[in-house]
Amino acid sequence: MPSPSVSTSAASVLEGVCGRARSTCRTWEEGEEQSWSAIMAGEEINEDYPVEIHEYLSAFENSIGAVDEMLKTMMSVSRNELLQKLDPLEQAKVDLVSAYTLNSMFWVYLATQGVNPKEHPVKQELERIRVYMNRVKEITDKKKAGKLDRGAASRFVKNALWEPKPKNASKVANKGKSKS
Repeated sequence: MPSPSVSTSAASVLEGVCGRARSTCRTWEEGEEQSWSAIMAGEEINEDYPVEIHEYLSAFENSIGAVDEMLKTMMSVSRNELLQKLDPLEQAKVDLVSAYTLNSMFWVYLATQGVNPKEHPVKQELERIRVYMNRVKEITDKKKAGKLDRGAASRFVKNALWEPKPKNASKVANKGKSKS
């Protein structure tokens, strides 16, 4: 488990990345507004990015905003306080999701800096976390699986099977009915 100082510094790195991405998106949006007014005025367009990606940039800015809000929410509650309310399996899930998210954000950061994240050790770390996430999922699935009540199952099977009646028992039953 990471120390609180590592979590705090990682959070500050993420906040910095989110802030830079948000300001870059705003700059691009301002540039696009100028581009549209230039198009409407019939002037030559001088822009930093193609107009076709404006929707993608807006969606990216919204996603960064959502990540930023979730990060603020997670950082507002102390980790110990959060983990005290959860059972061990849920604690493992929180730790794994936090680690995976942090490493994924670092992956994105590397990509924005021109570093190939596929050749960086962060790829192995993400794979290691994914393996642990699969283990937790298996444990969760085993807990959800139904338990077999052997006694009830054997009674059910025993009553469902056809049992032929002995020949003597049917003759005795018929003789008793005919005399009455």
